[in-house]
Amino acid sequence: MTMTDTNRDRRFGDAETGPIPAADVHRHAHPPVAACSSVEVPDGAHRHGVANRELADWVVRTALLTRPDEVVWCDGSDAEWTRLTDRMVEEGSLIRLDPGLRPDSFLARSTPDDVARMEDRTFICTSDPADAGPTNNWREPRSMHAELSGLFAESMRGRTMYVVPYSMGPVGGAISQLGVQVTDSAYAAVSLALMARVGDDALEHIGPDTAWVAGVHSVGYPLRNPDGTRRPDVAWPSNPTKYISHFPKERAIWSFGSGYGGNALLSKKCFALRIGSTIARDEGWLAEHMLLLKLTDPDGRALHVAAAFPSACGKTNLAMLQPTLPGWRVETIGDDIAWLRPGADGRLYAINPEAGIFGVAPGTSVATNPVAMDTMRKRTIFTNVALTEDGDVWWEGLTDEPPAHLIDWRGEHWTPASGTSAAHPNARFTSPIEQCRTLADDWYEQDGVPVDAILFGGRRATNVPLVVETDSWAHGVFAGATVSSERTAAQEGTVGELRRDPFGMLPFVGYDMGSHWQHWLDVGEALGAAAPKVFQVNWFRKGEDGTFLWPGFGENARVLAWIADRVTRPGAATTRGTPLGAVPAEGALDVSGLGLSGTSLQALHDVDPASWLDEADRTEEFFTSLGATVPAAVWAQLEALRARLEAAATERGATATERGTAATERGTTATERGTAATERGAAAPERGTSASVGVAA
Repeated sequence: MTMTDTNRDRRFGDAETGPIPAADVHRHAHPPVAACSSVEVPDGAHRHGVANRELADWVVRTALLTRPDEVVWCDGSDAEWTRLTDRMVEEGSLIRLDPGLRPDSFLARSTPDDVARMEDRTFICTSDPADAGPTNNWREPRSMHAELSGLFAESMRGRTMYVVPYSMGPVGGAISQLGVQVTDSAYAAVSLALMARVGDDALEHIGPDTAWVAGVHSVGYPLRNPDGTRRPDVAWPSNPTKYISHFPKERAIWSFGSGYGGNALLSKKCFALRIGSTIARDEGWLAEHMLLLKLTDPDGRALHVAAAFPSACGKTNLAMLQPTLPGWRVETIGDDIAWLRPGADGRLYAINPEAGIFGVAPGTSVATNPVAMDTMRKRTIFTNVALTEDGDVWWEGLTDEPPAHLIDWRGEHWTPASGTSAAHPNARFTSPIEQCRTLADDWYEQDGVPVDAILFGGRRATNVPLVVETDSWAHGVFAGATVSSERTAAQEGTVGELRRDPFGMLPFVGYDMGSHWQHWLDVGEALGAAAPKVFQVNWFRKGEDGTFLWPGFGENARVLAWIADRVTRPGAATTRGTPLGAVPAEGALDVSGLGLSGTSLQALHDVDPASWLDEADRTEEFFTSLGATVPAAVWAQLEALRARLEAAATERGATATERGTAATERGTTATERGTAATERGAAAPERGTSASVGVAA
């Protein structure tokens, strides 16, 4: 097999991105495969019948770089699942759970330093740092390729390299994309088989000229030294040096040193969001951190809702909602990621590009999410949960009282007196979505489902009402841009700290954040009157006593019902205006049987102008920190909000002196803000507002 100079592999660098990361060829640009190494190609690297020459060469060269003992092309079959999981149990990297309690399910335990996404080790590699923007860690592609080249060289010695072809979305669908991941982690390979449409069908759709996304992953723990001596494997191999690097121009991902899901399952956040968002920007669609559900009312009217929340803010629970309102039904399409693309009829269509659920276990129970509990009854990989004496799993929140004895996520004996968590706060379950009993038939739709409403929300104890309807697409983009939430165990940092998380995408946008907002505006302009309605929700507001004002969980169907009425028959769901937008009028939201006091109902939708004016100042600081790419239309929304808040403050009886003092404390006058807004608008680079928007044919 050779690779001519006219069939160069963009995933290994060019004049712009630097040296090709292949063993012993760092001085050469685009060598033929045969020139990459004088040593034998590992068994299995060559596969007959691969239609895409670039893909075939890429696998061989990756094997020559990493030097695995063998290469296995995965087909996603049941036989392959059984073969790999049996071997992992034998080797000690998986623990088989009791087949009578949890059929075909397993427990994995990571090391304490490899338990979550590592945002400080996640990089966007572009020639111009402005393309990555201020919210991403930027690296120059040439230097990153050189560094990765050294790390990946012989990193798979003694191991098997798995080649995993997969489709994000239905194979052959109008919104779907194709990818191939190579990995030396059997854990990653079997998890990917649960999370994506893996197998020969996806591989066969990668034709000679088909675009595909390349992912290279190594745990960085070779078992064989160059001199042939071996070292024993460990249950969770990893490396202290970790990189999760994205090359948007090359449509490539390189991940080293971590075995954790978000860092090792490259189809998920890496492809579906970081690389996916750059593809979406270029092609005129949206790749977003969103759940997708089908909502049907008692009269049989159905609509589809996409909702963007930061991690651990209830996406999975909402996607699997069991409504308490009689006659209402929620069906699951996706719980984490949605790809949205304008269709031939001018409406916005969406798919869930994933085929599995990678959910947070702690807090999940029959009471909070019975559908998720059913989904994980069989064929599930649990990571960093506790093990019971009878061979089942347990985590905090699963039962009211913990068992008397467990083996905790670190593999140590645990009792209620231990004073530590038995499961890691970010413990996970990975299950096929087809095991979800509420899965909608719409999940199989080749070209997606029409989106009728979009929700934005975070975890906010104060200020943000239960539900607000925005008055325009631009207002909705502002609502998405101002999402903030308390930091969770899924992220590094101080749990509970409030952080800005626009669109729930702060860790996931693969390019400049302000440009992402402009792209949303452009898509909305292309959709015109067919654009979905946009709402903001907040299940987590608390009263003065620190308790939640809203019961949440299945009762959230009451909010969805009001939203559905606003979309399909707005006259049946009356509103009252607030500076933030329209909230349910008194009596419009069905709260029968909840026992909510009048005070609680008022507090759920209260908008305090003084608090919100302070929040507007913090929003201005945040927008300013993002630089000149924040769209003028988003700044205009902030100024309009301030004007409405000032008017509301007057209506509440604030004196001019009090308002003047507050304005002084905020450090700017309305005139100064107006001048600043004008200057920002003048300074902002001109952008076309009718960007090319792709059509799902």
